[in-house]
Amino acid sequence: MEQKPQSAKTLSGIIITGASSGIGEALAVLYARPGVLLALTGRDAERLNAVAASCRQRGAIVEAETVAVTDRAAMQAFIETIASKSQLDLVIANAGVGGGFKTWDQFDGHVRAITDVNIGGVLNTVNPVVPIMVRQGGGQIAIVSSMAGFLSMPGAAPYSATKHFARSYAEELRGMLAPRGIRVSAICPGFVVSRMTARNKFPMPFLMDTDKAARIIRRGLAANRGRIAFPWPMLAMIRVLGLLPYPLLDWILRRSPAKD
Repeated sequence: MEQKPQSAKTLSGIIITGASSGIGEALAVLYARPGVLLALTGRDAERLNAVAASCRQRGAIVEAETVAVTDRAAMQAFIETIASKSQLDLVIANAGVGGGFKTWDQFDGHVRAITDVNIGGVLNTVNPVVPIMVRQGGGQIAIVSSMAGFLSMPGAAPYSATKHFARSYAEELRGMLAPRGIRVSAICPGFVVSRMTARNKFPMPFLMDTDKAARIIRRGLAANRGRIAFPWPMLAMIRVLGLLPYPLLDWILRRSPAKD
């Protein structure tokens, strides 16, 4: 489909990291429409290009790059390029990784690899956006956390800890940036069908279809909800667990399944 050039003032810029699969892919397709400049990043060039093609068919202008969210300078340059071409209306820091390790010699490298993406990637995506949106006088930021961000899960270390950070950082920014007209939301999904959850060998309660999860997220962002946590039965279960005395909670969490 041939795309007609539009001025930066008429384009709505949306940046989504981790857009080559899972929730990021579903959100990209959901937000694709005429008048939108979709800026997508992902690790797999082939899958990312397929997502970009699908979004272009829906009328969006798409810029897709395999820039790593762990590369601070590259992310800064990518974000500034998109901001020069459009009004930066929405940024979704979605890229994240999980998994386990095989030997204790791998432990330090495992922890650092996950925190580099799940914490460093959030900072490299969100922080350059803040001054741009302040100058614009508004915008919206969404940081993808997880239900794992409400409890400390020994079987998912340090994934759970990184998702605690993602949720807390979003909620701090929400209060700090609200007077500037910038809306911030923490997205806390439970188990959603994706390449990451496909590796899990344990039962995943309330496993949700990716497209349904994306629709819930879009509705929550449209309503400017500070915390978009779903599905509600899993949230309720986690809330009940959080009310338990810590020795009992500790006993339960130690028996939670480990990520592969």
